[in-house]
Amino acid sequence: MLHGYLPSLLHGLALSLGVALCSLAIAALLGLAGALARLSRSRVAQRIALAYTTVIRGVPDLVLMLLVFFGGQLAVNEIAARLGHEDYIDVDPFVAGVLTIGFIFGAYLSETFRGAFLAVPAGQREAGLACGMSRTQVLRRIELPQMLRHALPSLSNNWLVLVKSTAIVSVIGLSDLMLRATQAAGNTREPFVFYAAAALGYLLVTSVSELGFHLLTRRLALPSRGARQP
Repeated sequence: MLHGYLPSLLHGLALSLGVALCSLAIAALLGLAGALARLSRSRVAQRIALAYTTVIRGVPDLVLMLLVFFGGQLAVNEIAARLGHEDYIDVDPFVAGVLTIGFIFGAYLSETFRGAFLAVPAGQREAGLACGMSRTQVLRRIELPQMLRHALPSLSNNWLVLVKSTAIVSVIGLSDLMLRATQAAGNTREPFVFYAAAALGYLLVTSVSELGFHLLTRRLALPSRGARQP
């Protein structure tokens, strides 16, 4: 089947999924920090977060990937040379890919989380503060759980796009699904077969993800006022 390249493609798919999950974790942290900065009273924090989201969303993902991988590698070796380290340091493609994709989608999730925080009624935050809670306790116990409900639809869309964006890590030499499909297509001269197989792999991940987000949305949804209580 697939001229014996199926195990290689499955391994590449697992690697792509690993890149996506690690990138999502970084993106979520950056997105949460960016959203809180945009909503803070500090004008400096607001401007930094706004600059981050504006610049990152305006630059193509491929350009950022190449910039971080090659530019970052030069910067790391320059710093190492000044510190007296003579050996050349290679930046791991997996690390570079995860950091770049996480950094990119952190900008998108920042806007997602900011909108979700704004959807939480301000009166609940004020009530928590009036009850003696600290701002951190209000954020953790009141705002974050409700914010997640509002953010899930957009978070789902960003995750689906992120999964597909992992294909760009192939340009920096990471043996993900796309690179393995390209190598198999070149060796067998059957590009349609292997690129179609890669497309099916991404489609499998995104379809399962959509189902998972749908179930999670139903689980976290608030019951309607007209619903009968058991």
